[in-house]
Amino acid sequence: MEIPGLGTVTEDEYESLVSAPIPVSVLGGVSLPFHVDGYADDPAPEEFHAAVRAFLALDRTALDAAAPAVFDYYRHMGEIFGDELDDFPRIAGPAEVWDHVTFARHEVTVSRDGEGEPVYVSLEAECEWEVEHGLQVVFRDGARVTKVGPYDGHLTNDADVLYERF
Repeated sequence: MEIPGLGTVTEDEYESLVSAPIPVSVLGGVSLPFHVDGYADDPAPEEFHAAVRAFLALDRTALDAAAPAVFDYYRHMGEIFGDELDDFPRIAGPAEVWDHVTFARHEVTVSRDGEGEPVYVSLEAECEWEVEHGLQVVFRDGARVTKVGPYDGHLTNDADVLYERF
């Protein structure tokens, strides 16, 4: 099967459609596979195409705009663990937060949160301040970051905020 923007995709053991690794501009050109969930049975596959197209067109400014929320996540984890861990990173501000995040070992997930909901693009990453749960960055319609925080697999927060303390 072909998905515009992703090329040929194959079905994995979890019934996700998976692309070959594709360079992602917002991540500085890191190539990651895309996992697309719910596409084959979706009544509006063009919304998936639009989300993928929007996401692939983003540049680093999309992550820079989310840096203050990611820094809030870092500070919250510092309040919990900072004094207990010798190797807890010291990050001076939002401008430095992405230096402590690694996206390269994961994939991009494209899916809906439910029928009739927008299409979201979700990134999972490793971060130095929360090695167990990492970092999740979610882009609504592939166009703008609408959620950051520990990776929990959810595409939205209960509140209308980028980072919600858990």
